[in-house]
Amino acid sequence: MTHKLTTQEMGRMTVEEFRASEKLPLTVVLDNVRSLNNIGSVFRTADAFRVEHIALCGITATPPHREIHKTALGAEDSVEWSYHEDTAECIKSLKEQGYKIYAVEQVDDSIKLGDVSSTNAFTHLRIYALKVAIILGNEIEGVQESLLPLCDGCLEIPQYGTKHSLNVSCAAAIVIWEMFKELRTKN
Repeated sequence: MTHKLTTQEMGRMTVEEFRASEKLPLTVVLDNVRSLNNIGSVFRTADAFRVEHIALCGITATPPHREIHKTALGAEDSVEWSYHEDTAECIKSLKEQGYKIYAVEQVDDSIKLGDVSSTNAFTHLRIYALKVAIILGNEIEGVQESLLPLCDGCLEIPQYGTKHSLNVSCAAAIVIWEMFKELRTKN
């Protein structure tokens, strides 16, 4: 009979083992995310896929915070993070470090997530890029429009219902998963 696995049976690593492990060459930039629960959820997803770093920018709150911990469940202790007052300065710094930068936003020339592998614009993800950063924006306004010219492109999650957006933590999970599939075996 099937049974749910215990933490011990899953062989989960300790925080120290996580910090020492090889990471996905992905940085998640949170641009003025208001909800502490969304921030915590992004930490938890980042932990699940061994994301290298989270950059918390603008009004985005930082750990330690009880409300972030409520959804992060300790992932704020395992995933490396930094705070940046200005998102544009954070992006410029990442570019100087060799990152390819993608905003998760609906724009006229965005790359649909399902098309990432077959899109020539993403060839460098499979071959050249060692570092990628994705920017997720504010729950109401999205990614600041002034940041879009600083990006190498924009990613869009195809949606087929009546709404035009997803919760930022849900969007983060979908994009992180897609980047995990692209980057884990390509580099």
